[in-house]
Amino acid sequence: MAVVLLASAASLSAQSFSDRMSEKTGRKVRFGFKIDPGASFLNPQEAGVTRNIGRFYFSYGVLADWFIDDEERYALATGVQVTHFGSVMQYEAGKGLSDFRSASSEYDIRLQYIEVPVALKLKTATAKGFDFYGQFGGFVGMPIRARANVISNMQRFDKLSVLRQIQPFSAGMLLGAGVEYPLTETLTGVVGINYQNNFVDITRNGKWNDGRVTGNSFILRLGVYF
Repeated sequence: MAVVLLASAASLSAQSFSDRMSEKTGRKVRFGFKIDPGASFLNPQEAGVTRNIGRFYFSYGVLADWFIDDEERYALATGVQVTHFGSVMQYEAGKGLSDFRSASSEYDIRLQYIEVPVALKLKTATAKGFDFYGQFGGFVGMPIRARANVISNMQRFDKLSVLRQIQPFSAGMLLGAGVEYPLTETLTGVVGINYQNNFVDITRNGKWNDGRVTGNSFILRLGVYF
């Protein structure tokens, strides 16, 4: 008798869960929140400028998936995020900001951007409710804060604002893959890895005399959808 009752309860629970999933099917959009730790690297392209070390990457923001089909397997993944990244750079004499060009100088550059990613997201379902996904697209952004700690001529200059010396626009490519899994009846967790490659020169060459400096980031995606 107990076995029958347990089986009946399990069947009802499964049916209830199935009904709730059916109600979700056909949604046009879902929203979520994410935090992304990782590693970032600025990449100088000209002689006389080198990267000493990368910096910790951190991003947080809102997720939005706009579904293209009724089964929620294809979506335009977008949102809004605030991103922190940078690197420690070494500039030879004659390069870098005009106040420090008389000698070789080290710049600990820390940047903060607001970004909007847009990617095509493809998902595949499994029998246990786990969905594996891949996405490809791009992003655009603008800097909202930029600071540098500079060591030059045996002196240290902390927290110098260099926002005016940074390009006002950024754009690049993003790649990602991961897994989505049910947490509760209404919440879905997501864990993945992302790669972002900035195509646009980050520093203003007229201010830094450093040619082209791009950036790339390796990111761990941690998020939840509602």
